[in-house]
Amino acid sequence: MRKITSHPVLNSTSKTLIALAVATAFPMHAAWAQEAKPETAKNTTQLETVIVTANRRAENIKEVPMSITAIKGEALDTYNASGQDIRFLAARVPSLNVESDFGRSFPRFYIRGLGNTDFDLNASQPVGLVYDDVVQESPMLKGFPVFDVDQVEILRGPQGTLFGRNSPAGVLKFDSAKPTRRLEGYGSVGFGNNSALNLEGAINIPLNDAWAMRFSGQAQSRDDRVTNPRSTGTKTLEGYHDNAARLQLLYKNGNFSALLNAHGRDMAGNATLFRANIIQKGTNELVPGFDYANYPTDGINRQTLTSSGASARLRWDLDGISLHSITAYDKAKFYSRADVDGGFGASFASPMGPGFIPFPAETADGMPYLRQVTQEFRVESNTKDALQWIGGLYYFSENLQVDSFDYNSLGGNVQDGYAVQHQYAKSYAAFGTLNYAVSDQLKLRGGLRYTSDKKDFDAQRQWTPGNPQSAGGTPVLRANPSASNVSWDLGANYTLDKQTSLFFRAATGYRAPSIQGRILFGDSISVANSEKTLSFEAGIKKDLFDNTARISATVFQYTAKDLQLTAGSGAVNQNKLVNADKATGQGFELDLQANLNRNWKTTVGISYNDTQIKDPGLFVATCGNGCTVTNPLGPFAGTAAINGNPLPRAPKWVGNFSLRYSTPIAEGNLYASTDWAYKDTYNMFLYEAKEYKAKSLLEGGLRIGYTWADGKYELAAYGRNITNKQQVIAAIDFNNLTGILNEPRSYGIQFKANF
Repeated sequence: MRKITSHPVLNSTSKTLIALAVATAFPMHAAWAQEAKPETAKNTTQLETVIVTANRRAENIKEVPMSITAIKGEALDTYNASGQDIRFLAARVPSLNVESDFGRSFPRFYIRGLGNTDFDLNASQPVGLVYDDVVQESPMLKGFPVFDVDQVEILRGPQGTLFGRNSPAGVLKFDSAKPTRRLEGYGSVGFGNNSALNLEGAINIPLNDAWAMRFSGQAQSRDDRVTNPRSTGTKTLEGYHDNAARLQLLYKNGNFSALLNAHGRDMAGNATLFRANIIQKGTNELVPGFDYANYPTDGINRQTLTSSGASARLRWDLDGISLHSITAYDKAKFYSRADVDGGFGASFASPMGPGFIPFPAETADGMPYLRQVTQEFRVESNTKDALQWIGGLYYFSENLQVDSFDYNSLGGNVQDGYAVQHQYAKSYAAFGTLNYAVSDQLKLRGGLRYTSDKKDFDAQRQWTPGNPQSAGGTPVLRANPSASNVSWDLGANYTLDKQTSLFFRAATGYRAPSIQGRILFGDSISVANSEKTLSFEAGIKKDLFDNTARISATVFQYTAKDLQLTAGSGAVNQNKLVNADKATGQGFELDLQANLNRNWKTTVGISYNDTQIKDPGLFVATCGNGCTVTNPLGPFAGTAAINGNPLPRAPKWVGNFSLRYSTPIAEGNLYASTDWAYKDTYNMFLYEAKEYKAKSLLEGGLRIGYTWADGKYELAAYGRNITNKQQVIAAIDFNNLTGILNEPRSYGIQFKANF
């Protein structure tokens, strides 16, 4: 199979990481060997205390009054072993779904059913993503690879006080491993099917008494695994190179510390494969004889993404207070082109297939320019008094351009259409929280945040698809929405005994106005007003059986008013934003971890999310391909009423399970683990149709390995989606029964060395 054309930056990064992995595989120098002092394995089955920073302070997870899951260590290594992107988190914790119509870029997150299916490049999401204390607003920044990460925290429910705008559903918080005062590091190399190569490594160097440095990186690649048998279009697909690196410098002297961070990503591969007519009419089943490796197309498919950024986190610890300043700058450049009709030819240009192709659709979206600047100042108490507080100011600025291109698949794949968008967004906020220990048992929390948002947007179709370039398109269309909001939260944590705590939380969240300006095939833009969410949750967190097991259980209910939704446009490749009067959700989440004995450990996660759109007057355009719509008809032909429907891409049931066995053998430790993730059925779009009702999906993983030399070395074999379950998880509904599939089975071996 053809490999992706080599890239000098990618090759340089790959060679650096290969060298790092090999160098760390064995002791480099006697002095280094003396520095590396592996900790003696604890001879206990008790669970370690989990420390989180959900409230911008380091706290025991049991004392934080909200529903949180933390993932770290071997769990992250297991999920990410096969070179998967950030979507590996989907269904790995209760109430979380992650998906993408763009492949390894543009992930879309859903917590408790709240998310956004918009595929325009300036789309906003109700789930915030915070990487190393910096909000990543753009979809192009949210997919940064997960490597050398100390912990991932999933905060469910509105986070409108400390994390602010565009987080009414929750926040995903990633914290990289920070520089330390020890000379240490690790290197990992993995080989998988389809010539997959996965490299990861980190080296930590104390430079002097005040400075320490940590460099880490990841290089992932895979050969093409899908072939186009036709003479036109891209011939081989689904290979990629995806490299990223991070350099951190830590300075500490007296009461001042600074953590400097520079990071970047360079990815080249393919966009998601849209596959024509792979869904059986009137069902959600794949057509008989479907072959994953065969993709007849007449379109071009390629995708590139580069991103980079830097941040400075400064801290002054004074008498009674601590001052923080977080300054960050991020930029990105993106291009993605695909055959959206998913086949070849057309009804008026034979031959065509697979199946009936009403008309060709080959488009590309690009973001040639994205700049994000954020600044946060925060001051907090650092005493041991009963009353603790945090106050701060926040600034956000974003400047971007989005390009949309149309191509003539039947005329040699030449460009025949173009539209452009510009968006400049600014946001200001002031926030504060109070924590008060009424007694040793009862602790109360409350917070407020004022946010002001403004966007200046323009869009113009400069070349109407199918027409001469000189024919023009539309005048410049503009929108300038603005909004302000006050968010609040109240929480209480009551300690029944040393092992048990109860919590309650009421919170509001806010999403700024959004704009959809995808006018390559339309003449108007749409604006969605700001949405506001009110949520209530209560739960219990308890250590069991002498701290060998831990359980967290939460029940919740929320109402989202003026909910922003993304509706399709029937037979046209265009989206439109609408506000539903409201949507409601209720359910529960259960997290369990247990060390069953010295050899066995397990985790179980279950969630139930019952969501419902409540707007009797809301109707949307349905598919343009004659799908089997099951909702009541709307007031106009080709529309359906969606009142009472669940939120899109929101499975009611999500579950996960893992089991690990380990036993000493010879001078090392043999282990075997399996993990499973389940997602219930869900609607792919706002309306309901038989073809676009995703089937439930259960995917499993397996890992068998051996560690030796006090855990310094590890050799493992792994498999992901080991049952090779294949089904449609998303679709394109304006042309034909075009589907998008989940990842097929992957497997390989991995070697890791620590020093």
